[in-house]
Amino acid sequence: MLMSLVILSVVLQTELISGDQNGNIRVWDLTANSCSCELVPEVDTAVRSLTVMWDGSMVVAANNHGTCYVWRLMRGTQTMTNFEPLHKLQAHSGYILKCLLSPEFCEPHRYLATASSDCTVKIWNVDGFTLEKTLIGHQRWVWDCVFSVDGAYLITASSDTTARLWSMSNGEDIRVYQGHHKATVCCALHDGAEPSTC
Repeated sequence: MLMSLVILSVVLQTELISGDQNGNIRVWDLTANSCSCELVPEVDTAVRSLTVMWDGSMVVAANNHGTCYVWRLMRGTQTMTNFEPLHKLQAHSGYILKCLLSPEFCEPHRYLATASSDCTVKIWNVDGFTLEKTLIGHQRWVWDCVFSVDGAYLITASSDTTARLWSMSNGEDIRVYQGHHKATVCCALHDGAEPSTC
């Protein structure tokens, strides 16, 4: 179900990056209160999710055609951010509802998780954008996902009313959380773990 306008955003230093249902991605300079850059990777294709690498070096946009667009972020003149096209990834056959880059403490392994209406979550190695594993278990759309602080686990939320805890090492679900009577559409994790090397 689509809203009349879908805007997803993330703050990057003094900039806000937003994506909308018409397929526009805009970078807003919060200091100047103006749009400093506009990208349209696919016209009239809703941008469902945006994620930025923890060090600000990369941004990924995911859309309704199951495609991820990846740009390298580079600082240009007058603190303006330049987007250098890096990769186009056909990740899913259905909508991508969430894309998420792994946290800082997962270095040197860098991953991109994509959650989809095809009921799967895929884990991509950012170095080359190769498919590492496909997480299979949900029976309906997977709306959201979040990495643990050390990148060793992933939590997912689905329309099948469950949330699942996955091991990143083997791609198996460790635990299924049940109790909701309607779709589970978002999740958050405060694991309190000390960061460790993945």
